[in-house]
Amino acid sequence: MVACRPAAHEVVETSERELDVTDESALMGAVNKVRPDWIVNGAAYTAVDKAESEPELAKSINDTAVGSMARAGTRHGCRLMHISTDFVFDGASNTAYTPDDKPNPTSVYGVTKLGGEQQALAEGHAIVVRTAWVYASVGRNFPLTMLRLMREKPEIRVVADQIGTPTWATGIAQTLWSLMDLSAAPGLYHWTDLGVATWYDFAVAIQEEALACGLLTRAVPIIPIATKDYPTPARRPAFSVLNTESTRALVKTAHHWRHNLKVMMHELGNS
Repeated sequence: MVACRPAAHEVVETSERELDVTDESALMGAVNKVRPDWIVNGAAYTAVDKAESEPELAKSINDTAVGSMARAGTRHGCRLMHISTDFVFDGASNTAYTPDDKPNPTSVYGVTKLGGEQQALAEGHAIVVRTAWVYASVGRNFPLTMLRLMREKPEIRVVADQIGTPTWATGIAQTLWSLMDLSAAPGLYHWTDLGVATWYDFAVAIQEEALACGLLTRAVPIIPIATKDYPTPARRPAFSVLNTESTRALVKTAHHWRHNLKVMMHELGNS
């Protein structure tokens, strides 16, 4: 987010060590001190499977804390930009989900993220941006995990019957800045890269791009498997493609996920 900051903006970053977002009084104090134009909420409990056994903790971060941020915005005259997820949908559709489609989460993570959306929108000034399959050149994410496994394992097995859209974090950040600069109307927005893929497709592309830019020195077999062959505590949506048409009408910077994956891989190789 900060790396994409337009020159006209100032960013005050706060880490989880500096501010406990589940402490509403501390949150109110921090917003009162800074007096921002926007609160951008990048905090989330994202351990999807672990959330099944820690529902209260997931709710406190993904739901209750978002309500505190929205109320802080109302009290201090600023707006909230909140990031949500495709997991608010059940995956039963065969067409891309629009912001108007009815959510139906099937996991604790999805339920708590939907609760956060509702808390944010209740105050009337928030923008909620749903996205999916997010990755970057840092942190813990699917491409970095795949690169590690491709270096360590003689072969890897990847789920091939879940469909979504890999989305580069930098593209999301650029979109958030654009929506803020446009003073976009409060409400729900969808943003992902263009195109669709399965996790298997994504893994194959990761290996191809990594070989091309020297991040890998050998190819390993990638075996497609079914979701039932890789059971997890939390149920994933089988289809979670988001319809981004209404957001792209405002923000005209969308790229195909393969394009952005290649850019990220070169960024990683040069780091």
